Amino acid sequence: MDLFEEKNIKPMLISEMTKPFNDANWIYELKLDGIRCIAYLDKETELRNKRNLRLLPKVPELRDIYKNVKERCILDGELVILKNGVPDFFEIQKRALTSNRFKIQLSSEQYPASFVAYDILYLKDKELIDLPLLERKAILSDTVNESAKLAISRFIPEKGIELFELAKAKKLEGVIAKKKDSKYYFDKRTKDWIKFKFLADEDFVICGYIIKEKGITSIILGQYKGRELIYKGHVTLGVRYKDLSICETLPSSPFAHTPPGNENAVWLKPKLVCVVEFMPNEKGMLRQPVFKGFRDDKDPLDCQVDTP
Repeated sequence: MDLFEEKNIKPMLISEMTKPFNDANWIYELKLDGIRCIAYLDKETELRNKRNLRLLPKVPELRDIYKNVKERCILDGELVILKNGVPDFFEIQKRALTSNRFKIQLSSEQYPASFVAYDILYLKDKELIDLPLLERKAILSDTVNESAKLAISRFIPEKGIELFELAKAKKLEGVIAKKKDSKYYFDKRTKDWIKFKFLADEDFVICGYIIKEKGITSIILGQYKGRELIYKGHVTLGVRYKDLSICETLPSSPFAHTPPGNENAVWLKPKLVCVVEFMPNEKGMLRQPVFKGFRDDKDPLDCQVDTP
């Protein structure tokens, strides 16, 4: 079936974090703090997240971006909302989790979203995924007429360390490094695309919470190893109790092995996924973890423990 008509793309994945490096065979672009999104643009706009859920109802201000492309195409990119000139993950996630149309309309007027494209996968009636990355980038630039709502991700060759230091100084999320000749592989993680970040982040399943002194809420985190839920620790900073009050509770722990220190936990059905940012360390523990937000574009079973 035609890739455009099928509308079921699972985007290429970014490999795990590594130290910044310089290499003439690579290009580097800023990692944007938003929602990964596939845009199908023809006589109308269709936006889908990684779970293939429709996103246009959440960002109605982008309904006309199809007018900014010369031909029918499929773009891979990021939905972002800028606050103070930088992408704000909380705002775009809040929008994605909102179903009230009135609130969505107010938000779209106050903090309008943008789609930033960094790849083109299809043009007119032809797949482009087997072309080298730089060739796809050139086609992308030729196809898109940029506006405030549809932009193209900029990149620089060779100087990954310098771009990473700039991103860190501007308090941006990090940098994505890509091989110049890399092809596009649906739903695959290769060493052709990797990330440099000042802080690491991972997706976790929310398994319960503990109310501490002064009303502070600590979330209990888990990840799956196959289909077994593994305890991964707690996150407190940034969490609000009211965010969890709608969750379905369980009479006992969902973990096969629950470590001590969780005797006062309220256990939850493991259906919610969140992003936690932390300082990486060699022991694999969550050092200085910060709750970053919920996400609905990932299934809990996809939160798998990283194994060597």
